[in-house]
Amino acid sequence: MHTPNRADENFKRLAEMFPNAVTETIDENGEVVRAIDADVLRQEISSAVVEGNQERYQFTWPDKKKSVVLSNKPIAKTLRLDREKSVGRDGTAGSIDTENIYIEGDNLDALKLLQETYLGKIKMIYIDPPYNTGSDFVYEDDFSQDKYEYISGSGQLDEQGNRLVANPESNGRFHTDWLNMLYPRLRIARDLLSDDGVIFISIDDNEQENLKKICDEIFGFNNFIAQVIWERAYSPINLKKHFSESHDYMICYAKNIDNAVCNGLPRTAEANDRYSNPDNDPRGLWTSGDLSVGPRVESKVYEIISPSGRRILPPSGYCWRLDKKTFKKYKQDNRIWFGEDGNNVPRIKRFLSEVKQGITPMTVWKYTEVGHSQDAAQKLKKLFDGKAYFDYPKSVDLIKRCLQLYSDKDCIVMDFFSGSATTAHAVMQLNAEDGGNRKYIMVQLPELTDEKSEARKAGYKTICDIGEERIRRAGQKIKDESPMTTTELDIGFRVFRVDSSNMQNVYYAPADYKQEQLELLADNIKPDRTPTDLLFQVMLDLGITLSAEINETEIDGKKVFSVADGYLIACFDKNVTEQTVTQIAKKQPFYAVFRDSGMSSDSVLTNFEQIFETYSPKTVRRVL
Repeated sequence: MHTPNRADENFKRLAEMFPNAVTETIDENGEVVRAIDADVLRQEISSAVVEGNQERYQFTWPDKKKSVVLSNKPIAKTLRLDREKSVGRDGTAGSIDTENIYIEGDNLDALKLLQETYLGKIKMIYIDPPYNTGSDFVYEDDFSQDKYEYISGSGQLDEQGNRLVANPESNGRFHTDWLNMLYPRLRIARDLLSDDGVIFISIDDNEQENLKKICDEIFGFNNFIAQVIWERAYSPINLKKHFSESHDYMICYAKNIDNAVCNGLPRTAEANDRYSNPDNDPRGLWTSGDLSVGPRVESKVYEIISPSGRRILPPSGYCWRLDKKTFKKYKQDNRIWFGEDGNNVPRIKRFLSEVKQGITPMTVWKYTEVGHSQDAAQKLKKLFDGKAYFDYPKSVDLIKRCLQLYSDKDCIVMDFFSGSATTAHAVMQLNAEDGGNRKYIMVQLPELTDEKSEARKAGYKTICDIGEERIRRAGQKIKDESPMTTTELDIGFRVFRVDSSNMQNVYYAPADYKQEQLELLADNIKPDRTPTDLLFQVMLDLGITLSAEINETEIDGKKVFSVADGYLIACFDKNVTEQTVTQIAKKQPFYAVFRDSGMSSDSVLTNFEQIFETYSPKTVRRVL
């Protein structure tokens, strides 16, 4: 029940492509293992090989190789539903009839647990990682320090024991620790993006240069879209010695820039006011553009006679935009405008119905357009009845603009540094405005709030508690403000937390167990795990999204789950009879899953396969 080992998967792909490069060697334990012969592989993939001390362009740092290994390394963890924290699509507490997901836990673990089910399914990712300012916290991954440093270093733990450490500039690994934290997470995030997907990453000057370099490596420099400047402040701080910084950046990359499509920004009334229809053209509103263009091309220099009889040539050094034959067609189609008196220099009609409906965005986003950090803090404070729990939240309008540019109305959006959950707020707001059905996946480490903080006094023990409450309040506010147009708006979310595997720990090889120890293996499921826990583990293992519809029924007194309209049917109760198995088989699901120790007798276990062969031979049967 581990997540996939990406290194093993990459080995299999190479072995399939270059079977002649597969060989055997001795590992560090003295065991014979399969391996890739690098010399043979070099011959197959390139005639020019860079190795050793030969100079080449590269970006590296201490432990970079380990961060790559970390991104591929499997984990034995799972996601457990927290129904009490979950909210239904209409705001009902404890309901899970929603398509939105909120995950509490280390985002590297969460990404690994999601990587198979959501492979290539995320249309847009937005993240706001720690900026590495010297005072913020970064995730502490297990290879960064030795045991002594780990224990003696200052820091704090979240509820699950994940360690956060301050990263002061005096730290000799200041940039290294930050890069090792972000690099493996971005590697997995790339795989989650769809072929036309994009990622936006907020950052400031502290790590902007390094972020750009690792993104060039992970996503490919040719997939760089833009580096947006967000004007986050509107007034200077006079106490600053040199400059008062008024902007942050958002770096944007595509999974494949040839497939990424920018929707453009909605057309404004100001943009449309430039269009009119002075000649009552049946094609509607239009504006005119220059017919002349430079530099001069002799084949496009010719005389045009206006309706008033005026003979017109292009200006010196210019030519007409259209050749003579095309101009004639345009004129016959009433696409050439000589002015109301028919005596002006000719211009081309450009109809509003034919122009690109989305306005191409510029790379400087002003606070007057997308809000600023102070305004975002004030709005969040107002949402929490005047209490300030976050100092620097992002503006909802800022994230909403990212969504407008690169999301579809029915897609999945992810933010694995969720913080105050601005991205979830923005998704709901945009859905309310354009009737979309975007879904979100938020991931946030349950970092403990300070014991003396206003948040802790108000009962918010972790950052996740604040983010989840923000979503509840924002969703309800959006519905209250537009009750007639948001009846179908999904303001709910299923809450999951990253936890240890549902399966019992096994400490010995089978041959090492003694007879009296065998009863310890009677049930391979941990005693505190529920059928719902097992269901979501199975869904992840089988590639079924966490938001899939789930119905619970009873068959012969046993709880049975039906997922995605019967695509998966599972029963994890004990003492399951042949009658229950038969009824499930008759429903002919694609997958049927049971508990290993769940059969009521040996005869049921013996007849299990035969029952399915009789009623649903194509069903894939699994046993936990």
